[in-house]
This record gives sequence, C-alpha cells and structure tokens, in this order.
Amino acid sequence: METRIAIVAIIVENPTSVEKINNILHNYNKFIIGRMGIPYHKKNISIISVVMDAPNDVISALSGKLGMLPDVNTKTVYSKLSSTNK
Repeated sequence: METRIAIVAIIVENPTSVEKINNILHNYNKFIIGRMGIPYHKKNISIISVVMDAPNDVISALSGKLGMLPDVNTKTVYSKLSSTNK
C-alpha cells in the first residue's frame, strides 16, 4: 500500500469542537506520527498540527471530517515523497 507523508494544520475557533476533533484523531491514530497543539489565548483559538504517514484517501478522509466540523478550519500539505520513493 502506497503511503504519503502529510501534515494537517487545524485551526479551532471554538473550544467546544475540541472533543470531536480528538475523537476523530483517535480513530486515525495508527496513521498519525505525531501531533502538537498550541493554545493561542490572545485570539481564543487553538492550533493543532498532525503529521501522518498514510494512503492519500485516508489523509483526505481525516482532513474532510475535521473540516466539516463547525468553527474548524483545515489545510493539508503533502510531501512529494511516497512509499515507492524510499
């Protein structure tokens, strides 16, 4: 199965969405290499970055599910490397 490295950037504008985000991320934990969350108290938002090694469809599904949540914005950046480039 071909996988890609990607980073999903998440900006959370409403703290009530955090529990839903964590549930979604938990469902994809076998593909997640690491994650970092930064609360930005001055603007009352949270910024989360999630690094994944997964097939394209899995990365897209995660990003899509997160992006459908209210007050949650996502952007995904893919590495040009795939598992066939190793």
